[in-house]
Amino acid sequence: MHIALWITAGLLALVALTGGLTKTFVPLDKLSRHDGAAWTRGASPTFVRTLGILEILAAIGLVLPAVLDIVPVMVPVTAACWIALMIGAMITHGRLGQAKLVMVNVAYLALAVFIVVGRFGTTPFAA
Repeated sequence: MHIALWITAGLLALVALTGGLTKTFVPLDKLSRHDGAAWTRGASPTFVRTLGILEILAAIGLVLPAVLDIVPVMVPVTAACWIALMIGAMITHGRLGQAKLVMVNVAYLALAVFIVVGRFGTTPFAA
């Protein structure tokens, strides 16, 4: 279970890092041309960049505290925050009629729930 949780956290961190770097560094006019980023057409550049930075921080928080063994409880806390972010993403994509993207967000949410349940409950990091 421990290995499955590490793999899940690593995969979710990769997803968060990819999305975060894209939202932070890709110009908004270029980003908004993609169907998956249609929501950015009505969003301010500051909002999009802020979400990007939060996703980069989530990528860090899903792995680094456990790797460094410094406050590893931040891993499931970060996963819980990711759940909130995915609920917002599901609502946004749902409003735009993007059912496939809602399902992608559901999958990411499920991975985060697995981390939260695993690290807070069944397989916490050793103290």
